Parts: sequence; C-alpha cells; structure tokens
Amino acid sequence: MAKFLNTSATNYFLEELIKDAKDRLILISPFLKLNDRIKELLTDKNRLKIDVRIVYGKSELQPEEISWLKELTYIRTSFCKNLHAKCYLNEEMCIVTSLNLYEFSQVNNNEMGVLIQRSEDHDLYRDAYDEAQRIIRVSEEVRITLERVASNSDEHDTSTANTAPAPACPKCGTPMVLRISKRGDTKGNSFWGCPGYPQCRSLLPIEN
Repeated sequence: MAKFLNTSATNYFLEELIKDAKDRLILISPFLKLNDRIKELLTDKNRLKIDVRIVYGKSELQPEEISWLKELTYIRTSFCKNLHAKCYLNEEMCIVTSLNLYEFSQVNNNEMGVLIQRSEDHDLYRDAYDEAQRIIRVSEEVRITLERVASNSDEHDTSTANTAPAPACPKCGTPMVLRISKRGDTKGNSFWGCPGYPQCRSLLPIEN
C-alpha cells in the first residue's frame, strides 16, 4: 500500500531510494541544484557504475552543477521542456512528490509525497515507471550542452560565481534564476527573475 510522506519523510526516503539503487535510478525534477549529501550519494552510484538518469526542466543550471555533472560518466542528464513532475525511482520503490531536487526546497519548503513499493503496489509502480520512461524518451540528452554552457561561461565574465544562493520568488516561492537585462537603461545588468515567467513576473535586484 502506498505511504504518505511529510517533508522530513520525503527527504529521508529520497536518500534511502538513492542509496538502495542496485541497477537503475531515475530522478525527475524541474529544478536541479543538489545538496552535498545527494551529490555524495550519486557520486557513489557513479563509482559503482549504476545507470542513473536525471531529467530536469529548467535550462539555467548553476555553474557548480555543470562542473560536477561533467565528471560523472554513468550519470546521464536530460532536459525536458515544460517539465513539472517530480518523481524519483529505483528498481524497487518510487516517490511521487512536490519536492524539487533543489537544495533550497529541501531545507525551506513544506512538502509532501507518496511512497510506492514495487512489491506491494506492482501495477501502480509500473504505471509510474512507464511514465518516467516516457519522459526520458521525450527529453534531450544535455551532456554536450553542458560542455557548451561551461565554455560560454568561460568566455563571458558574468557575476554568477560571486552571487549569493538563488532567493525564492516572493510571489510563488520558486527558486529564482539569474538573468541579464537585454534592453532599456538597465541593459547588461544582472537580476533575479522568476523561472515561471510570463505567468509570474517577479524580479529582484542583485545585492552586491
């Protein structure tokens, strides 16, 4: 039977799901900014040559995520346009949740989710697994893109590395992304923008 998870339980079982993966691991999250503990667990899976697929839905990866992902041979990363689902699976369990694989969300937000055990809810697990595979199929592998983004970062001297961690959008609570103004008197200036644009148009200045 599926089990309800509150915030702390969701974080706990997410770590257990990653640790217990023996053959495959699928992590689907619109936002991707991993905390040190999750990075440690995934690095161990890469060392064990376990097939890991990460699918995210926002193109503004932070430089530290790009650098870290480049070093992982057995972790494949894909981009899926309009992704809003958050789902995490290994070969025996699945978590469907509101929790993004995002450091800010794991620490600050109130989340909930459902834990599905393959041994107890085989059909439900299979439905979730099949949908996760469909999302992977329609997503685009981004390892080459990561290389391109990294080289572009070297060519353009931005203040990304010197900015504070991304703040939450004051309207919708989503982690904001760094943007650069392309018009008007502020052209060329950096600011925080909501990734939910145009539905959410919140902006915050960069504090020096």
